[in-house]
Order: sequence, then C-alpha cells, then structure tokens
Amino acid sequence: MTDILLINPNTTASITDLVLKTARRFASKGTNLRAVTGAFGPRYIASRVGYAIAGHAAVDALANDRGRKDAVVLACFGDPGLAALQEIAKVPVIGMADASILQACAMGNRFSIVTGGERWKSMLEEFVASHGLSSRLASVRTVAPTGADIARDPKAAMVLLAKGCMACVREDGADVVILGGAGLAGLAAKLKTMVEAPLLDGVACAIFMAEALARQKPVKSAKPPAPVESIGVSPALAKLIG
Repeated sequence: MTDILLINPNTTASITDLVLKTARRFASKGTNLRAVTGAFGPRYIASRVGYAIAGHAAVDALANDRGRKDAVVLACFGDPGLAALQEIAKVPVIGMADASILQACAMGNRFSIVTGGERWKSMLEEFVASHGLSSRLASVRTVAPTGADIARDPKAAMVLLAKGCMACVREDGADVVILGGAGLAGLAAKLKTMVEAPLLDGVACAIFMAEALARQKPVKSAKPPAPVESIGVSPALAKLIG
C-alpha cells in the first residue's frame, strides 16, 4: 500500500474535494489518498501575495499532519512553498506544476500552459524560467475566469479553455499543452478531443510522479534544516522548524 497526502494550500474545501476526486481516477490500485486544506489564507490563489501566504499554509499543513505518508503532493499548480516542503519533509514532495512541465518536456519539444486568472501568466513564466526551461515554453495563456470560478461552473469555461488550448498549438507552436490549476482538475479528459496535441492534467502528472518516487522509497538526507526560533506560528510548525 502506498500512502499519498495531498495538500491544498488554499482554504476552499471544495477545491480539495475536487483534487482528491480527480487524483483517485488516476491513482493506481493499492494507492491510498488523503487530502488536507490550508488552515488560513486566501480562498483561491490568484496573486503573488496569495501565493506567498499559501506557501506558509502548505508548510503548516504538513507540520500538523500526523497520518502515514510515503509521498506528498502539493495541490496548487504554482507550487507555493514546494522547496520549503521538500526541505523539511521526510518523504518526496511533488508539485503539480513541477511534475507537469517535466512530463511535458518528455513528450515534446515545446509546451504551453493554459490556466485561469490573468495574474498567473507572468508568475508561471517566471516559474518555468526558474527551472531553466524558458526555451521549451511556447506560451502561457490565461482565461478570464479564475480557477475558483471554473471549479464552480466548469461547463461555462469549456469553450474558453478549448480556444486557449488550440491557440497554443496553432499559433504558439506547442507540442504539448498543460491544463494547470487545482480548480481545473479533471477537465483535461473532457477537452482532449478538442485539442490537436496531447493535453496533460496537472493532478494526474503529480500523482504519477508521487507514486513512482514513493515505490522507490528514497532515503532523504538525515541533515535537518538549521533550527530557528519562531513567534506566532502554529505549535506544530514551531516544533518542526525549531
């Protein structure tokens, strides 16, 4: 049995439910999935300040989780707090965006990302650049509704998302398109017949990578982060970093 914890770093429980439901469709038999929601912060991450707060919420969620886990999936496409989680976790931590862009590069020369919320464009371009993959990025296209809006009414956004994905292929030269965002979880399967290129689901990419790493049972470094005294954080987080 492989146990995977999904952390939704925003505070909308329905998004957590959506991600967990989608993850179960892609998980292998024998994989046990659990999900937790951020205890504080934005309802949905759609700006840099929300992203910063979500990184704290993600680390806090890990610190307060007492369940068994062989891997962790950070269920937000921009991966807020991923490096911090990887520093303190005793098991592999996989980010949706990180897993998606790596798998896209394995499938084609150039990839695009389609997501909801206009502020994500520059944020995701910077994310890809931080991985040294800007030359592989064909484009980032956003639609006007945020991921939260899309999660509430996915049917209303299907035409916009399909147009965005097709523009990535026909106008931007993408070989692979990633449908990014926790609020868009599961929609790639519904859109793939409308897109003339492989369409990747961020949740699926993260689950596949998490399962693969969990089964290898990699041994993390025994060297913990340097302890730091903290004020105002949860007792569990203060203990973890102190």
